[in-house]
Amino acid sequence: MAETTMSGAEGALAGRSEAKYRVESTPGYQAYRILQAGFVAAPILAGLDKFSHLLTNWDMYLAPSIAALSPFGGHGLMSVVGVIEVCAGVLVALRPRIGAYVVAGWLFAIILNLLLIPNFFDIALRDFGLSLGAIALGRLSVQYGSGHGESV
Repeated sequence: MAETTMSGAEGALAGRSEAKYRVESTPGYQAYRILQAGFVAAPILAGLDKFSHLLTNWDMYLAPSIAALSPFGGHGLMSVVGVIEVCAGVLVALRPRIGAYVVAGWLFAIILNLLLIPNFFDIALRDFGLSLGAIALGRLSVQYGSGHGESV
């Protein structure tokens, strides 16, 4: 019966692969990757839709008092918002430990805007829930973000 032996380097690589597999099969790591994928896709898609309005007319979600402060007008400001959202999604893809908190902060700004508009409190509440998910991603990225390739 032939027996195969591994050199020290091969054994170390095999050990790392096994350890990586053990980490990647944990519910915490899987939750991290699910949240990361969601907070990459959602801001990028919503940001791009600020230009096409396929999902909704985003301008209606801008408080008139905020639009009045913008030198670009309401629609122009929403275009700027779209660019910022795309950048935030890319940041979550590349550096989730930072991007998660940027998205959470951005969501809090959106919440404040929505609270200035009557009848949009339900959307503000939904965005509060999303902000909690972004904060959870930031916390999970402390454990899972480095050493596992900080991208989706």
